[in-house]
Amino acid sequence: MSGHRRGARLLPLTAASALYALRLRPRLLTWGATEEEAASTYPGDDLVPDATSTSTMATTLPAAVRPARRPRPGRRHRPRRHRRRGPSPTHDRPGERPPHRGCAPSPALLFCEDFEDLPRGAGTSTDWGVDTRHGTLTVERSAGRHRRHTGGHRPGRVLHLRTEGNGHAFLEVDDFDAPGNSFFGRIQVRVDAFPTAPDWAHFTLVEATGRGDGSVVRPIGGQYVPTVGGGTQLWGVGSDGGPTGDWTDWRESAPAEAGKWTCLEWETDADDNRVSVWIDGEPKPDLTVTTTRHGGNPVDFVLPDVDTVRIGWQLYQGDPAPGPYDLLLDDLALSTERVGCRR
Repeated sequence: MSGHRRGARLLPLTAASALYALRLRPRLLTWGATEEEAASTYPGDDLVPDATSTSTMATTLPAAVRPARRPRPGRRHRPRRHRRRGPSPTHDRPGERPPHRGCAPSPALLFCEDFEDLPRGAGTSTDWGVDTRHGTLTVERSAGRHRRHTGGHRPGRVLHLRTEGNGHAFLEVDDFDAPGNSFFGRIQVRVDAFPTAPDWAHFTLVEATGRGDGSVVRPIGGQYVPTVGGGTQLWGVGSDGGPTGDWTDWRESAPAEAGKWTCLEWETDADDNRVSVWIDGEPKPDLTVTTTRHGGNPVDFVLPDVDTVRIGWQLYQGDPAPGPYDLLLDDLALSTERVGCRR
């Protein structure tokens, strides 16, 4: 009789243990975290490759009493500079936070930003400036929301740019000084939609300016071309403001694809005023421009002595379709060597 009682007492304990294992413990292991946050990967996950369990917990902190200043639309915001120069970015130095994949240490780096060290919210940094007109920059987390179109991009913090109409929003690297006025660049970008109107609508993602003949060089840009395939957006190198005029040397071999992460690289070489482009790691020789090979007036094309590089979005024509434009930026790098898409 007493043995029967002991067995009966064990039944509630067994049920409670099962309830804890199946219902309560999973909630404790993800306390405060969203499903996206719990499913994401984080720095250090690869230190224990055969882990039998994981936990991701989070909490929401109250906003600061004194909110951060936001750049005013149409005004150029220039926070105090702490430029990343020398052998490697500041957070790559021994004893500081290990670098994210986008800013692996390299003595060739002139500038690097992967947004991992920035708080969510208004996109500002002491390492770069902001230039907007009818546009905003926001640091947010990309946690695999677009898994079908991630390409080589992994979840992490990104810079979200949004513009209205023919506005612009740029991250600006100024006081830039590449050895010999020659350098490589790399960005990861996801554009929600490219313009479909008006005809010949022109957009820019990267431009370089400096002392010289007034030329603004646009190594990464493009145009909506109504005469190709019933209307197609194509990548192209371009320039404006100098003797060669306003031009975009687009090519049918380089279609711009919306809704997917794309790795865009370029090189500017002052020896022959050459601009070369790679898309997703593949060279695009059709897009190369030089002193005498370009899409402008029949005069020599000459690179400026670059001191400013702007990365973001600008559309030049009014009343475009669609009206607003959204894009995500990540893993920005300027270097004396080609960076590639996997670093």
